[in-house]
Amino acid sequence: MLLHFVFVINKDDLGKRDSEFEYVKSMAQFYKKWIRDVFSEDVDVQCDEMITGKASILRKIDISALLEDHRMRGADTFHFYLSHFRPLWTDCTCEGYYADNFGMTLWQKPKDEGDILFLAEKNCTLVSHELAHVFLLKKKFKKHAEVIHDVWSQHTFNNLPFEHYDKNFEKTTGEPYFMTIDSSGFGSL
Repeated sequence: MLLHFVFVINKDDLGKRDSEFEYVKSMAQFYKKWIRDVFSEDVDVQCDEMITGKASILRKIDISALLEDHRMRGADTFHFYLSHFRPLWTDCTCEGYYADNFGMTLWQKPKDEGDILFLAEKNCTLVSHELAHVFLLKKKFKKHAEVIHDVWSQHTFNNLPFEHYDKNFEKTTGEPYFMTIDSSGFGSL
């Protein structure tokens, strides 16, 4: 399976968010290992950018534009869009959406370029949430949505710590480079 991360960037931001795209490329490699470790699935990963221009009020960039891009790139590939806008509809408790071979999350821009902790806390965690949905569903895990949303609620309201990983993709108690949903609540896969 190919997991293709697509960093959606506004044309006006070209060249200004290169450090974020470098993080996305590193994050893709991290998720290759995380998916293998947590879900026992081997995936290949790829990354690129989708450049969006200014849109009129009647033709805003939305999920339909991402789905059109997904079809043009090849609907057999799992495309995961890291977007500068929220999905209009989601049944997730975070700013994400998933469907067959398609996922997206709101990707928040840090105030300070190179703020890795912000990228890990605000973006990497959301990606793990949506990927958990996809891979638990693929494994026919009973009530996967409820389990994931319960864990997410524990993170949000009861201070359950996210899993922390270092730059070498290993769990750490130190400063995290990547953060994910606590996968211990998924039971035995």
